[in-house]
Amino acid sequence: MNPAEQTLPPDPLAHRVDASTQRQAARLAEESFARLFRLSVAEGDAARLKGVEQLRVDLADWVSAAADPEAQALRLALLLSGMDQWGMAWSRAFGLVAIPALTELIGALRTGLDETAEARFLRHFEGISAVEENAIDFKVELRRGLHLALWHASIATEHRDEAMRLAGELGSQLLALARSMPVAGWRLVADALAFIQIRCLAEGLAAEGVAQEATQALFGALARELPAPQRDLVMAHSARAVMAWQQAGRASPQVH
Repeated sequence: MNPAEQTLPPDPLAHRVDASTQRQAARLAEESFARLFRLSVAEGDAARLKGVEQLRVDLADWVSAAADPEAQALRLALLLSGMDQWGMAWSRAFGLVAIPALTELIGALRTGLDETAEARFLRHFEGISAVEENAIDFKVELRRGLHLALWHASIATEHRDEAMRLAGELGSQLLALARSMPVAGWRLVADALAFIQIRCLAEGLAAEGVAQEATQALFGALARELPAPQRDLVMAHSARAVMAWQQAGRASPQVH
């Protein structure tokens, strides 16, 4: 059975955290990481710790708003999984040794858990990555933000070597995603390429120079490195998503 014939089973975690809340968790993880990164690079110890504590309170309130302990544990697992993935991606892309505020926040959010709550959290944290369909809406939203951020970084620099390196890092992440998620991975790659093309069309980005070269290199590398069946699916689906956006006048296609 090829990927086009496969469909993901229903998300078994959706009854605890629905699709809308999963997407909210992904956006909160992205926004929180951005704040933590700024606190780590631009603030002294006192201001950083104050900012981390405020963020801890905000996120803990969001977690506690869930209906029951299992849903609360899953919300926390989604947040920490998302921030952890942002941290790893940014560390690889920019050679970061540490992001102090991120480490401090993760520790602070887990410190208050008792033994039962910690075990519940760990079960959900590990379960998110154990099966493709687990928290799939969270994964799609999270990876979309990550991929677009890396692409924006690659086209924002005026230095060709840096732009090509970042585009290469994004390409590596997309290829790894396609390998690690045999059923859904190609859809997430198509989603990334569609959104990049839409940003280019809507905002006139990567129209010339280093930014254009880096973007073309990304698309070319994926066309070469993806297995032919996946490559054809990715390119066809991303093209259809862009066409649908053009016809409907929307900037948020759903590829998966």
